[in-house]
Amino acid sequence: MNISSAIIHAHAAGMKHLRGHLESIDGVEVHAASDEGRLIVSIESAGDRETADIFEAIQRLDGVLSAALVYSHFESDPDGELSGS
Repeated sequence: MNISSAIIHAHAAGMKHLRGHLESIDGVEVHAASDEGRLIVSIESAGDRETADIFEAIQRLDGVLSAALVYSHFESDPDGELSGS
């Protein structure tokens, strides 16, 4: 499992719409949002490629001015390692 966080700068006028879009993406959770257009989100996915795909999708959303991936952590699945999957 990959757990990452990002800071997003967006147009303040469309924050409600953008937040709804973000929250509709599997694995994305909005943790904080300011009236000035800054959001802190986390991304949970199976691996690095999935995280990159989600992050790129976020960057392409209407109203997003910039997005910065600020943290990424990978944890293996101990149950999967024991069973060989």
